[in-house]
Amino acid sequence: MRIIGGTHRGRRINPPSNFKARPTTDFAREGLFNILNNRVDFETIDVLDLFAGTGSISYEFASRGVKSVHLVEKDINHISGIKKILKDMDLQNVRPVHIDVKAYLKTCSVKYDIVFADPPYELSWLQELPDIVTQAGVIKEGGVFILEHPRDLSFTHHKLFFEHRNYGGVNFSFFNPLIA
Repeated sequence: MRIIGGTHRGRRINPPSNFKARPTTDFAREGLFNILNNRVDFETIDVLDLFAGTGSISYEFASRGVKSVHLVEKDINHISGIKKILKDMDLQNVRPVHIDVKAYLKTCSVKYDIVFADPPYELSWLQELPDIVTQAGVIKEGGVFILEHPRDLSFTHHKLFFEHRNYGGVNFSFFNPLIA
């Protein structure tokens, strides 16, 4: 796994061997950040990374100089590995939070410009995630929710959906909470 862009571009990240997460592929991350490069001023935004896993999405945002990234991960081994990587890279703008995603969304008082989620593909409530996130009130006005999901799920008929991108087996659906 490597960082695609920003100040840490090209840096290889090697998560500990006890990571069980499926990281977003370099190809898919590059595609996603090419889209975002044309839409946001990274230095002015706050990001929430749900189901952070290896932290690869958070590292990409941090490398591009976002104001802040809060990453949420419930697996203690993942959080420990992420904290070590953050320390090694001296990324000051990333704050890992060891908590369940639903619990975080229920108690969160921060609003973000971008909320990204890469849940386990077998998550029983994955199809409900766009509603759970947008109803939690964590997205700023004009913000967006981006969901990574398997190809057999489609969100094109969701009332808040506005875009879909496919990079191999990785799919991203984009939602705007102000569409409804």
